[in-house]
Parts: sequence; C-alpha cells; structure tokens
Amino acid sequence: MSMGYDGPSRLRMATVTTFGLGHQRPFPGTWGSLPPIAVMALLLALEVDATTTTLVMAAGVVLFTAACVAFGDEAEARFRRKDPSQVVADETAGQCVALLFFPIHHPRVAALLLASFVLFRLFAIIKPPPVRQMQALPGGPGIVIDDLLAGLMALICVQFLAILI
Repeated sequence: MSMGYDGPSRLRMATVTTFGLGHQRPFPGTWGSLPPIAVMALLLALEVDATTTTLVMAAGVVLFTAACVAFGDEAEARFRRKDPSQVVADETAGQCVALLFFPIHHPRVAALLLASFVLFRLFAIIKPPPVRQMQALPGGPGIVIDDLLAGLMALICVQFLAILI
C-alpha cells in the first residue's frame, strides 16, 4: 500500500522520524532520544576511547541536525503542523550534544549516562529561555535549534555533575 510519497521522500521522512521512532507512542521525543544513549552504552561496553565516543556523537549531531534543516519543511507539510511530534531527529541530535565529551572513565559512568538522558529530556520539555524562543524560527531550524540548546544545557550539567560526584 502506497503512503502517498516516493522512495526519496520515504527515506527523508525515515531520517527525520529517526527511522520510525517518531511514530512510537507515548512520548515520541523520548523514543527519539534513546538511540544516542544506546550507542553510548554500546561504546562504553566496547571500551572505546574518549575521542572516538566524542566523534561518534558529533557525527550524530551533524547527521540529525542536517536532516532537520534539510527536510524540516517537507516534514511540516507532510504532517500538517509546525514541529510535528513525529519528527524526532531533533531530539536525537540534542541528545548527541548532551553526550559530547562524555566522561567515559568516571567511576559512576552509568549514573552520568542516565543523568544525561533525564537532564536532556527535562530541558527539552521545560524549554527554559532561550530554548523556547528558538521554536519561533521557521522550518527545520525552528525544529532543531531548541533541542540543540537543551542538549548543550544537559552537557554542561553533566560535566559539572561529573566533577561533583
């Protein structure tokens, strides 16, 4: 059965929905935040070095941010609303930001990974200034910039938390 869009459009929508996670209910943004957590957990289990973990997260930031910017207008037209809940590539990119420079050798690394997830979701939901104001931007930038800033806030908090615990 055709979904009413062609192969390239299907690939673009798969990317902005983080390969369908944006269709999961409830809380699609939470589902979209999970892949970077899972990837980081895998990298930690494989004892990958800090430079590589940072490069992997940076690649996630670039890939999913680019998808939002490039395909955000199409997604808004497809789902017929601004910043549709199905588009979770912004949450994926924001969670990747929160995991940049992650303290992989910290004795409480699992607690810090959980804190990164919780803090990012908290900032993405509450949208403290200037996060909320970024949503007013049109199209793809308006979809993703608020989550990148929420990720930056979570990153800063996790770095301080790593010093404190």
